[in-house]
Amino acid sequence: MLLPNKVMLITNVTQFAGRATIGVALREGAHVVAHDSSFGDARARQRFEAEFPGLHATPAQAAHDVAQAALDRHGRIDALVNNDAYPALRAPIADAQLGKLREAFEAMVVRPYELTQKVVPILRGQKGGRIVFVGSAAPLRGIANYSMYVAVRAAVIGLVSSLARECGRDGITVNAVGSNYVENPDYFPPALLADKAAMDKMTAQIPLARLGKPQELGATVCFLCSDGAGFITGHLLPHAGGWA
Repeated sequence: MLLPNKVMLITNVTQFAGRATIGVALREGAHVVAHDSSFGDARARQRFEAEFPGLHATPAQAAHDVAQAALDRHGRIDALVNNDAYPALRAPIADAQLGKLREAFEAMVVRPYELTQKVVPILRGQKGGRIVFVGSAAPLRGIANYSMYVAVRAAVIGLVSSLARECGRDGITVNAVGSNYVENPDYFPPALLADKAAMDKMTAQIPLARLGKPQELGATVCFLCSDGAGFITGHLLPHAGGWA
């Protein structure tokens, strides 16, 4: 098993790479504590736990409470997966709304930063651990008319680089997965996947000539949380079929 008895805290699990990462993590022996904004509803938690037997869905929302929920449940945290998504809004700079930029920055930088801030002291006390941000490969190439989204995702790359240097002496690795062209509910809704013309145009840009599978992304995230990734830190690992 890749993650035997590892305690993984995964955020925003109904979005982006959440379900795929959980599926791989549980199969590979991890104990998963899941956060999601919908889990304030007891029925939503119960449905999700029924979908993934063995998982614990916490109702906690504030960063301190989310971290504490994992500690209360398992006594430690071995890996934090910041799985953050926000719509990639098409907006030429002349038309971009600064309010949307602030919202994107709050969702994909400020919130994961705050949770990471709470988890790092826990990992330091344990003499090690893993932090993985599920981000985007878009900053490696840029995308015209999507400057807000790309700029916010680029901020995560800087965060990873800096935290890796800050936390390395404590045995904490910090990495990001740069996802692009991977099937997921946030960026590739069913209507888009069913549009053959749009898919043909899209896959023509990808050297592997297909979209990635969610399970492939989940497996990559889980690898970076494993003991085998213990000498990898400060990196954005593109997961984009050769596009980046």
